[in-house]
Amino acid sequence: MSKKVLILTGGWDGHEPKACGAIVAAELRKAGFEPVVSETLDSLLDKPLLASLTLIVPVWTMGAITGEQSQNLRAAVCEGGVGLGGWHGGMCDAFRSDNDYQFMTGGQWVAHPGGIIPYTVNITNHQSPITHGLNDFQMLSEQYYLHTDPGNEVLATTTFAGDQGGVDWIKGVVMPQIWTRRHGKGRVFYCALGHCAKDFQIPEVLEIVRRGLLWAAQPLSSN
Repeated sequence: MSKKVLILTGGWDGHEPKACGAIVAAELRKAGFEPVVSETLDSLLDKPLLASLTLIVPVWTMGAITGEQSQNLRAAVCEGGVGLGGWHGGMCDAFRSDNDYQFMTGGQWVAHPGGIIPYTVNITNHQSPITHGLNDFQMLSEQYYLHTDPGNEVLATTTFAGDQGGVDWIKGVVMPQIWTRRHGKGRVFYCALGHCAKDFQIPEVLEIVRRGLLWAAQPLSSN
């Protein structure tokens, strides 16, 4: 099996795409993968490169993707069986106008009421290899409110207190934060945590992202 991973770093700088991409690239190297870090979406026009990949990691908040770039990305996952994995806005707030991309990822960011706040992440699936052995943990970061696909396999959630940002009507809303899904022949992993490089200093965040990317890199027929 190929061990090559394409990490796309760009878009809005506030999410520190280069720094976060470097952290994840280092973890993948430790696991025996060959990260290819690119700062241009034109890498998605390189079909021989796409055919050689086992995983694509978008770290590209907002920004714009062309029709051909999007089609090649989605075909690599859906038809080629390349895994897709990412976190926070780098994956589920990328390419806001591309509904086909959002269909693949399983969710889209819409708000983080209150900005940087304390909140709890609740592990809801203890059987998944991504979350097995992990307990609920605390975050001081953006608590993501997302529009999500009901077909996602949810691994962890967070509950909104309703006392942040003047949006009391969301009190008690339980929101998926970590999920997996299938898109055609490819595996898809997403973690809403990871606002900036500092968040990866929280052991659970780094471990979940690391495990999730390794899971997504496996062929769909694997456990």
